[in-house]
Amino acid sequence: MSRLPRVVITGVGLTAPNGNSLAEFRQALLAGKSGVQPYEIRYFGKTLAGICNFDALRYQKRKDVRRGTRAGSIAIYCAHEALKDAGLDWAKVDRSMVGVYVGTTEHGNVETESEIYEVSKHNYNLDFWTHHHNPRTVANNPAGEVTLSLGITGPAYCIGAACAAGNLGIIHATQMLQLGEVDLAFGGGVSESIHTFGIFAGFKQQTALATHDDPTKASRPFDKARNGIVVAEGGCLYTLERLDDAKRRGAKIYAEIAGWAVNSDASDYVLPNSERQRECMRKALKHAGIGPGDVQIVNTHATGTQQGDEMEAQAVQAVFGDFAGVNVNNTKSYIGHAMGAAGALELAGNLPSFEDGVVHPTINLDELDPQCAVRGLVANTPRAVGRVDTILNMSFGMLGINSALVVKRFVG
Repeated sequence: MSRLPRVVITGVGLTAPNGNSLAEFRQALLAGKSGVQPYEIRYFGKTLAGICNFDALRYQKRKDVRRGTRAGSIAIYCAHEALKDAGLDWAKVDRSMVGVYVGTTEHGNVETESEIYEVSKHNYNLDFWTHHHNPRTVANNPAGEVTLSLGITGPAYCIGAACAAGNLGIIHATQMLQLGEVDLAFGGGVSESIHTFGIFAGFKQQTALATHDDPTKASRPFDKARNGIVVAEGGCLYTLERLDDAKRRGAKIYAEIAGWAVNSDASDYVLPNSERQRECMRKALKHAGIGPGDVQIVNTHATGTQQGDEMEAQAVQAVFGDFAGVNVNNTKSYIGHAMGAAGALELAGNLPSFEDGVVHPTINLDELDPQCAVRGLVANTPRAVGRVDTILNMSFGMLGINSALVVKRFVG
């Protein structure tokens, strides 16, 4: 990897159920503030969800919001915020050399469900079907909406990688920069999952949908009383640049992309494979040229399901259990599972640790499940560790896709 250009993060744009900027998000994580709340969706009824409250009209006109999608609005908001945070002079950027790589879990379900619901009010007369349906449902929609908003003429597409997609958006953006395909990349992930009743119904049928009298305590990875997933929406896009370009313009640098790995379980549609997960982590560390003892933060994917949390805990313990300096945390305990946006948002929640040396905890961990015992697990209270140099961010998904991303403190 040393022969390839170094790639760094120079801007962060996000919306999460508990914050609409990196500063707000980080403050909420350190304060133990959840973004999960009561929610009701047609056909399914009352449930819980992680719901974002960003201003879509900050960067879009009302007609654009009506014509586009929720995922598109999230992506547009995140891209503009990341661009602003990066301090780029957009007027001087060659937009044919800008790439947009957006991870998504699924896309289009929301729009088709909504249209079926609308025509059902008119005895299924398809004259009432919107002519905007097709551009709303194509898989590249969120990335395409970003190009329309920012006038980007370079490559732009979505990466379907289930719940590993947020990591994959960052990884792919890094690779395209290293190959010289683009000079600036937006990479990350978005999710509009709470707007499709099908995902709630599907998780309920799998007995994997979380319930709790207190919505803020429903998402409880590793806890003995956990009972499933809280579905969430959200997004996070990063501006990524080659190091030489970033230094040339005096950019603020959040972190350096140090290594990654992606592999597949090839064993089940939904059940995780602990052995493949630990292989993915070890490959990412090898790619970064480091060992387990060089990592200060491991951010887990754990979603709050019984078997999923156990399998991941076993994998983390197998790789990092012998190293006292490793701290393990989880971000879904605050916001639920943001699907395609999860990996990108969870990385963002830990990035400020390079500056403040504090590891945000896993909240709602009232009684640790012995099957999920992991050395270094940070529970309920932030942990000051003095210095953080390396973060491993993990995201796994259905059909057995696993991803692990290593980011390091930038050292010039």
